[in-house]
Parts: sequence; structure tokens; C-alpha cells
Amino acid sequence: MSRGFWRDRRVLVTGHTGFKGGWLALWLSEMGAQVFGYAQDPPTDPNLFTLVGLAERLAEHRLGDIRDYEALAVAVAEARPEIVFHLAAQPLVREAYRSPLETYAVNIMGTANLLETLRHTPTARAVVVVTSDKCYESREWVWPYREIDPLGGDDPYASSKGCAELVTSAYRRSFLAAAGIQVATARAGNVIGGGDWASDRLLPDVLRALDRGQTVPIRSPLAVRPWQHVLEPLSGYLALGERLHECGDDYAQSWNFGPDAGDVRSVGWILEHLSAQADGLRWRLDDDPQPHETSLLALDSAKAIGRLGWRPRWDLGQALDRTLDWHRAWRDGADMRRVSLQQIDCYATERAGL
Repeated sequence: MSRGFWRDRRVLVTGHTGFKGGWLALWLSEMGAQVFGYAQDPPTDPNLFTLVGLAERLAEHRLGDIRDYEALAVAVAEARPEIVFHLAAQPLVREAYRSPLETYAVNIMGTANLLETLRHTPTARAVVVVTSDKCYESREWVWPYREIDPLGGDDPYASSKGCAELVTSAYRRSFLAAAGIQVATARAGNVIGGGDWASDRLLPDVLRALDRGQTVPIRSPLAVRPWQHVLEPLSGYLALGERLHECGDDYAQSWNFGPDAGDVRSVGWILEHLSAQADGLRWRLDDDPQPHETSLLALDSAKAIGRLGWRPRWDLGQALDRTLDWHRAWRDGADMRRVSLQQIDCYATERAGL
């Protein structure tokens, strides 16, 4: 990943007001890219987008719905992007149970809308569509999923992401490859980091409870997930975007960006680590009826390691500590743009030493 490559590059980020999209847009702008954002209002208050003053750093901050094809087409045409990162999504498993039709509309048709607009965008050269580790057919097995494993999904969220993968593959083969636009999909693990206030996510729920002196209800302490700091997969997306632009269709595939095997941990392990770092953490088992969620999930990132030269840098303990550091700085009234850029710089510097 080269800072020089991104300088003055026209980049469209959908979902730039969200957690992952906000960190990605901030990183790109810090490297000198001209970043055009298309998204709805930030989904929470507080939120990363506002706290780091991201609107001031972008070439354009445009509010819009990914389901609105006409508005999206205008935004893409005016941005004239070379590279596109698609992160606009309904990202929550439990919200998808509450609002399945909205989830399908955003995650499937939103992806189709974007790819359709790019068919008519002569400047576009590379597209990274971000889906999810949950796009795989759930086997509940101990082996990590590889990119060649079947897609599926037992719940609305997972199946919507599997469908987004299929839509992307169809557009790549039917239209975009012939137009010289290289398209890849990226599947990351369970990301954590500062600036996430979403509901029904472990770290935000725990930090909210700590701030309020409350006991946090935990649904599945034995559930195992591929946890990673948000900057880990983002570095993979950036490396992939650069490689798609420079090297062509050899990289127009699906890619996993997950943590090392030792960081595929249970919810209970996370709680134990946080309890040692944060006084006052209390939790209880939530024994209310719960919708189905996969209990065991891991990703095999061998392809990204071997072909992109990407690999995880921060282990899970470091990722949790960085998340706590960011949250404490926010609670203490720090300049969160400065804090966030310091974390990006620290991560990028350490990556350069790999």
C-alpha cells in the first residue's frame, strides 16, 4: 500500500458516515486522496464522522440513499471516481431480523444500483465491494472459511451479503470486466475500534454499560468470532484497490481479510480481557429468547497473505487496548481527529515495518 498512489486520486466511498466507512474515508483523505462520500446521515449520536470533522476533509460529502438509483447515478457521475469502495449497508444481524425487507433492499439492490451506475462511468477503474464474513453457508465447523467455500446464509443479514456477492460476480462477468473495470469483493471479520456506537454489537454495548455504570447483558458468551481492529481489514481494502487499479483482472476476485487463528476468540474471552483493563465491568447472561446467530466463525486469509502481501498486524489484545484508548480519549474530551490520525499513523508505521 503506497501513500503516493493515493495522492490526488479520485475515490468514491459509499457509507462514509458509518463506522468502517468513516475510518476508511479519514485514512484516504490523510493520504491525500480526493474523497467523495455518498451516504445517509450518521447512524448514531455520537458518531465518528462528526467527532473527527470528516466533512471538512472530503472533496464532497453528499447525503443520499443507496436505494435511490437516480440520486446515486448523479453523485457518481459528478464524482468521476477512479476507485470505488462500497461500504453502504445495513450492517447489523439483529436489525435484519427486525427489518428484513429493508436489509435486502439496501444490501442487495443497493449494491446492484452502484454497479449499474459504474457501467456508465468512464473514469471507473477499480471497485471493492465490502460484504461480510457471514456470507458463507454456515457449517458450524472448526475450519476457517476460504473464498472457494459455498455462499449462503441462515438469516436475513447473512443471506443478503451472500446475495451481494452473487450480484457483484454477475456484474463483473456480464458488464464490468469487458468495460475495463476491475471488481473485487472483500470479506472481513468482526471489526472493533473507536467510534462505534451501534446497538447489538459487543464492544459498543460493553462501553456504553461501563460509561453508565450498568451491567451489560450478554447473549452468547461462548460464541466464537474472528475479531480484529477496524484498521486491519481497511488496510487490506486499500491494498486490494491499489492492486486492482495497477494489475488488472488477476485480482478481480473475492478476498478474506481476517485475524490470525489465535485471535479467533469467544465473547467470554473478550469480557475477561476487558475486565482486566476496565474497572467496573459487570455482565450477566441474557436468557431472553434470541434469534439464531452462528456460534462459530473463522476466516482463512491465506490468499491475501500470499498474493497481496497483507497480514494482520495488531493482535486481539492490542486491538482491544486501542479501542479502549480511543474511547477514554473521547470521554476525556480530547481532539478525536488528532487521536484517530495518531492511531492510523501508528498502525501504518508498524505495517511498513512488516
